[in-house]
Amino acid sequence: MTKSLTTLWLKSLRRVGKAQQAQGRKIFKTLLTQAVRAPVAVRAKVAKTARPVAVNPLKAVQAPAVKAVRSVQPARPATPQRGLAATSAIPAMQLPALHGSWKKSFFTLPGTGLAPARRMLYWLYLPSQLASEPRPLVIMLHGCKQTATDFAASTRMNQLAERKGFAVLYPQQSQAADSNRCWHWYRRATQQGHGDVGLIAEMASQVQRKHRLDATRTYVAGLSAGAGLAAILALRHPGLIAAAGLHSAPVFGTSDSPMSGFQAMQQGAAMAHRDVAQAFCAAQPQFPGMPVILVQGKGDPVVRRINVDHLAAQFAIINAPFITSSEPTLRSYAGRKGGRSPRHAYKTATSYAGRRPELVKCEIDTLGHAWSGGEGSLDYSAPEGPDATLLLWNFFSRHKRSQPVPAAESALR
Repeated sequence: MTKSLTTLWLKSLRRVGKAQQAQGRKIFKTLLTQAVRAPVAVRAKVAKTARPVAVNPLKAVQAPAVKAVRSVQPARPATPQRGLAATSAIPAMQLPALHGSWKKSFFTLPGTGLAPARRMLYWLYLPSQLASEPRPLVIMLHGCKQTATDFAASTRMNQLAERKGFAVLYPQQSQAADSNRCWHWYRRATQQGHGDVGLIAEMASQVQRKHRLDATRTYVAGLSAGAGLAAILALRHPGLIAAAGLHSAPVFGTSDSPMSGFQAMQQGAAMAHRDVAQAFCAAQPQFPGMPVILVQGKGDPVVRRINVDHLAAQFAIINAPFITSSEPTLRSYAGRKGGRSPRHAYKTATSYAGRRPELVKCEIDTLGHAWSGGEGSLDYSAPEGPDATLLLWNFFSRHKRSQPVPAAESALR
């Protein structure tokens, strides 16, 4: 009798284990982005039209070339690329009408030898106001299951750019490269600065030259997988990037596969995150520092809050030679439920380099996997504040590169 019960118990455990594995595989297939909405009022879901563009992952080395496709009025819905079928017949996301220029273009790196040409779609917003000096540039990297226009609409970065007078560049991952449009931040080659990182760096430099933007005031921001790639772009190209803003970002440099990337998003990286940061510093003794603001929702079930703790520890190590404050300055901000600008309560911890913030960690109560203070009708965007777009720009505007800095060498082998 005892033997029979034991056998039944073991069979039950096996069935439960198989069910859990099947569920894990189902979640993993959507890597790295299961649609999670912020815990707020019901929002109308806006359908999105995908625009697949073939991207070859091999690196080309010839000089970049950029080809403008068309100029689009912001009030009109985006249309599928010529010659490529859209994956949905539903109209694409509409952006609010602004006076500036909103252009869709392709950036191409010509092939050489065994390396074929590489191509990536991007959108660029240029504000309408005349500038007395070269404009700053903000590079915005969308999350999984988003397009560049989705990200522009959900963050409202173009509206802020029109008011403040800076340009915004939105590279777009193709469905040919990833079915969910995820950036491959978890790959070892990407972490070393290859793949999309090098392509976007060349793209940004080309856009800077073409539109006479300020090369000392270029910033990068991203959400989720886009934030993971933004961290790598900033660390591998400190001569290009003056500061970074990472919203719901995974820990840097501790993954080498989609599975380990998923595990990092859920569990962080134990003590490995410190080892990675120390190895980076040892390989880059002349690294000029990278000012960064980290924004994280405490209720995020996709990229859990342990990641912001590990990222803050990593950037504290990387920026240690420049941080002058002995301890971070802590501030708390109460939430507001009513009124025209409701917001979640949030806290910040700021480490300074002199009078300038070098490292800011912002944790927002209740917020899930969504851009804080964004367009509430879209996925991955929460209408309640604080306004992450404004937080990031206020941080960026206090930083610039005084002189060119060479790209960082690979520190992860």
